[in-house]
Amino acid sequence: MADGVERKATEHAIRYLVPDHLREVKARREALVDKTLEQVQARLLGEIRHWDQRANDLKAREEAGKAGDKLNSANARKRADDLKDRLQKRRSELALERQISARPPTVLGGALVIPAGWFSTAAGADHAGLLRETSPSYGAADPEVERLAMEAVLAHERSLGFEPRDVCKENRGYDIESRYPKDHAKAGQLRFIEVKGRVAGADTVSVTKNEILTALNKPDDFILALVFVEAGRAEKPRYLDRPFEQEPDFATASITYRLAELLKRVER
Repeated sequence: MADGVERKATEHAIRYLVPDHLREVKARREALVDKTLEQVQARLLGEIRHWDQRANDLKAREEAGKAGDKLNSANARKRADDLKDRLQKRRSELALERQISARPPTVLGGALVIPAGWFSTAAGADHAGLLRETSPSYGAADPEVERLAMEAVLAHERSLGFEPRDVCKENRGYDIESRYPKDHAKAGQLRFIEVKGRVAGADTVSVTKNEILTALNKPDDFILALVFVEAGRAEKPRYLDRPFEQEPDFATASITYRLAELLKRVER
């Protein structure tokens, strides 16, 4: 990489990122300071008024020869003055908290981002496609692979006499509802299929917590369908009944499984 990249990144941050960030932080800080100042003044001013009045009352009693034993006007006045000093100190502290300035940004790291289209230009379209298809991590996140996998499972279900329906956009914990045929013992009932499309050669697949819980809640009706895609063609779906054995931890978002282990349990 050419020299001066860090300097350019710093200059960009100072010019475009820091001002917006400073405004955002300053707005939050000023709102907090305003609220704090309002509460401080409400409390201390109330106490100051109380002790001012108390001092005046005691002074009047003293001048009338009715001084008390426990508290005199001088002590009451001192309490009022101490509270005034505290109020002024808190006002000064809060005024300082309003004074926010941005420090120069520090570059902690960098990343080289290469557009996928660059490979098509530099290495040829065929080579770029080969890189894409043989990448073990390239699969479930690829819309084309997902589409081909879904089409393969829908077609397979129809070939078995089922009536499948695509519900993948409804976030139900599965992708397909498939109704049993009329001549089946479960005629009219549904089975629920979660479709995982992966590029041939991939070695892992990720399943969300919602999908796992759905499978455990519907153990007799849930199917995990694995579909491998190679050169733009989907292989025959592989079905797993009861694919998961235990609930994920509370904080788990998803779990990654080794495909080799899952494939050992393929039912049909």
